[in-house]
Amino acid sequence: MLEAWEIYVKYGDRMVLDDVSFELRDGMIIALVGANGAGKTTLLRVLNGTVDPCYGGRPILDGKDILFMSRREIARKVAVVAQENETRFPMTVLEFVLSGRFVHGGAFGWESEIDARFAARALDECNLSGYETRLMNQLSGGERQRVVLARALATGARILLLDEPTANLDLAHQAIMFRVVRDRCLQSNYSAIIITHDLNLASAFADEIIMLKDGRIVAKGAPAEVLTTENIRNVFGVDVVLDENPVSRKVRVTALF
Repeated sequence: MLEAWEIYVKYGDRMVLDDVSFELRDGMIIALVGANGAGKTTLLRVLNGTVDPCYGGRPILDGKDILFMSRREIARKVAVVAQENETRFPMTVLEFVLSGRFVHGGAFGWESEIDARFAARALDECNLSGYETRLMNQLSGGERQRVVLARALATGARILLLDEPTANLDLAHQAIMFRVVRDRCLQSNYSAIIITHDLNLASAFADEIIMLKDGRIVAKGAPAEVLTTENIRNVFGVDVVLDENPVSRKVRVTALF
């Protein structure tokens, strides 16, 4: 379980996160939504231990304060897909995905059979079988994004922190990426926090949505509870029409222009 309790982060005079608290339980997917600058990426960095909160707030990972855990210990439990990844270098796709096994002592010529099995499964799940020998700097942006997710899955970390993982992906691969994460959570008891600007994807795949504005949680709960016309107008400044997706039976958001 990953917990955030009274998280505050301040950059200079600006409060970036203001009293943020929630729990990510095993098997759960949380979608983190909000306008640009709401504090979403900073919150993921706090949960990964790369940004320290102030005023005594703490992220707790499996009962331990993350601030007192080593980077290797955190990396074995938490995998991150960052919003921007520098992946344009002449490394093969398989080498890049296997590099995620480094926290277990493998990779770069020393990988074990277990490492290879984790990598193969992740590549297959991300629709990348056959890409093993291709070079990262020869891939499209969407292909690189899928490889980055495959690397995160190959780590075996059971908590996934994903910052706009569907950026640069077409509609089909957006659905694949969310299904991969959902299936891991349902079948293998993983859990995930996903930053997304697509409210309909959040509605379809998340168990809970956390809506941020100016660093504060303005709504938290099941998608149907959070995705209201009032909340969306307040956070995004846009009027919407809400109805039910006829297939998924989840709330559907359509912006009015």
